[in-house]
Amino acid sequence: MKEEEIKNSLKPFNFNQITNEVPELNKINCRIDAISFEKPIDSSDININTWEEIGDHIYENYHKYDGFVVLHGTDTMSYTACALSFMFQNLDKPIILTGSQLPIGQVRTDGKENLITSIEIASAKKNKESIINEVAIYFEYQLFRGNRTTKVSSHHFDAFMSYNYPSLADVGVKIKYNYNAVLKNNTKEFHFLKGFDPKVHVVFFYPGILINELMHSILNNPSKIIILNSYGSGNLPISKEFYSFIQEQTKLNKIFLNVSQCASGTIDQDKYENGENLKKVGVIGVKDMTIEAVIVKSMFLINKFPNDKTKFIENFNFNISGEFTI
Repeated sequence: MKEEEIKNSLKPFNFNQITNEVPELNKINCRIDAISFEKPIDSSDININTWEEIGDHIYENYHKYDGFVVLHGTDTMSYTACALSFMFQNLDKPIILTGSQLPIGQVRTDGKENLITSIEIASAKKNKESIINEVAIYFEYQLFRGNRTTKVSSHHFDAFMSYNYPSLADVGVKIKYNYNAVLKNNTKEFHFLKGFDPKVHVVFFYPGILINELMHSILNNPSKIIILNSYGSGNLPISKEFYSFIQEQTKLNKIFLNVSQCASGTIDQDKYENGENLKKVGVIGVKDMTIEAVIVKSMFLINKFPNDKTKFIENFNFNISGEFTI
């Protein structure tokens, strides 16, 4: 984003102007080529077509560069990081997303450091191999696995956190990589797989939710994937009627996923009676995945297996790119 001088509002920023704002880029010891969308957009307007367009740009140039940096608005950056992590499987080079809380052009912008360090990380090698071989987010001196992040602040510079997985690197005077946390180089074949189906329904639970109205909304929703945003380790209100309803719907090939409202921790459907009841009627616990990762992975897999519930569940429980802890 860049601030408009007259309106004092934010507008999307064309990367081709970036060296005017960040002349330090000319001092980095690597060649930097830039591709901008013909019409840059606000990140709140991003959709599955945008994800695929970003993916296409990277894939078309994949073998020409040692790494990629994607400048992105913060509001949906975690979702895009998840999408890219599922599209690009078995990477042997980094795709780093970054952005800023204060727009480029402001005196105190955090965008300069975020961009400069992202490029340095994207070009970093050890023994002639990229140090980072995955989709990551760099923000405010920390590098995170992209599909483990959540935006946690709209006004602090440390806008992103990865509660259930350690940072891949901490940045100070030197960049200190956490080699135990980064995805290891592997010999598996690289794949670029596009395709997302947005028909995913998220249900947020709260005290006093009207179960009958909830069942009615699910019944009349065309989505095959119902994500239950539950309490704590995966608990929902006790309702035999609702549990029976879920069981009936699973027999009709709807898939129910259980993700916690807690930012930290994991789903454990064996811990409490309510969770056990959900497990018995076919609800799938998503381990310690973020809700962003659950939504995007569901969109990715239901597009791939639209009529094969067994394959969907099998692949959902498979760790595609480090999105949950084994």
